[in-house]
Amino acid sequence: MLPTLVFDLETIPDAQGLRSLNGWEPDMPDTEVIERATDIRIAQTGSDFFPLHLQKIAVIGCVFRDDNGFRVKTLGKPDDDEAALINGFFKTIERYTPRLVSWNGNGFDLPVLHYRSLIHGIQANRYWDMGEEDRDFKYNNYISRYHTRHIDLMDLLAKYNGRANAPLDQLAKLCGFPGKLGMDGGQVWPAWQAGKADEVRAYCETDVVNTWLVYCRFRFMRGEIDQIAYDREVELVRQTLEEINAPHWQEYLAAWSK
Repeated sequence: MLPTLVFDLETIPDAQGLRSLNGWEPDMPDTEVIERATDIRIAQTGSDFFPLHLQKIAVIGCVFRDDNGFRVKTLGKPDDDEAALINGFFKTIERYTPRLVSWNGNGFDLPVLHYRSLIHGIQANRYWDMGEEDRDFKYNNYISRYHTRHIDLMDLLAKYNGRANAPLDQLAKLCGFPGKLGMDGGQVWPAWQAGKADEVRAYCETDVVNTWLVYCRFRFMRGEIDQIAYDREVELVRQTLEEINAPHWQEYLAAWSK
């Protein structure tokens, strides 16, 4: 079985970057920095969403599926800094050369990883290979939008037409899966600021499971797996989550059974 890594980022505004770029006092609290920068951003653009290079990675959620089974987790330890999380992500690629699967990875997650890796000076040789080291990567690499080492499901299903994009939450629910539970991306920073990092990590984990389940449905739709194999994959997810004694998975499974 080709190893597959489903990934999703949760980000918060980069207070240090905003402080530096705006020339603000080094001892200005992060909360004040972000509040001031948000006001400026809204006045300039009408939106409080910061550019991708100013999105600091707080959580990287992953589903990993290979011959050894199905696993879901957030990378690193709770007190790991951003650089450690990014390093962990790219080391997984270096070790396994998995197929990457995302929802809007081309539009958000991978550009954020690119910028933040550049800022921290992180190497990712295997990820960036476009045929210089491995000839196979010339014809199928992680960088090309149209290759399959990375499948951005949202992008692909919309036929690379941004006007046709569908929200993961809605599509997952329409396919019979739980979708999002109690949080969305816009609530990550307030939750993180309020000390609810564990809730953010739980939310990220449920998102990558939603993505994996939709990806399994996609594999069935395109004939990569048959009905029996699809049912087995879905049941494997259920069984694995039932064995994890965590409140967010109990809530997830309860929503799935409705």
